Amino acid sequence: MSEFDDLLEANRSFAASFDLAGFDGIARAGVAIVTCMDSRIDPLAMVGLKPGDAKIFRNPGGRVTQAALEAIVLGVHLLNVDRVLVVPHTRCAVASSTEQELRERVGASAGMDATWQSFPVVRDQAATLTEDVHRVRTHPLVPGSVKVAGFLYDVDSGLLQPVA
Repeated sequence: MSEFDDLLEANRSFAASFDLAGFDGIARAGVAIVTCMDSRIDPLAMVGLKPGDAKIFRNPGGRVTQAALEAIVLGVHLLNVDRVLVVPHTRCAVASSTEQELRERVGASAGMDATWQSFPVVRDQAATLTEDVHRVRTHPLVPGSVKVAGFLYDVDSGLLQPVA
C-alpha cells in the first residue's frame, strides 16, 4: 500500500477535523451538479457551496447519462434536490477529440488495441448541453418544480456561462 501512503496521511489530517459525522446525506442547499471528471473543476467551490450542500455526479464530458439520470431522480425524491446544474467545460478532451483519436491515444498508452472501447464524444457542446438539460426536464420522475439549467464552465477563468 506504499503507493497510497501520501493519500492515507492526508486522509488522517482530513479526519482530524471531520465535521460531517452523523449527517443524513441530504443536499443542504438542494442542489445537484452533473459535471465532468476533469480535475480542474471544483464543483462545490465554483458555485460557493461546501461539502454536504450538493449531490455531485461526474463523468467524462459531464453528460446526463442513464446513471446520471438515476442519481438525479434519487436526489430529487430522497435527498432534497430541487435545482440541477449540468456543467460541461471548455477544453474538454471528449469535446475536442474524435472517438478514433481517443481510442488511438488510449491504445498507445495501454500498449494494446482499444478500438473496441466506446468513448462517446461531444461534437457540439451547446447543442449537447441543451439536449442533456432537456433529458432532465422531461424525465417522468423529475417534477416540473425542479429547476434545471445548463452552464459551460470556463477552465481558464472559472466562470460559468449559461447555455440552456
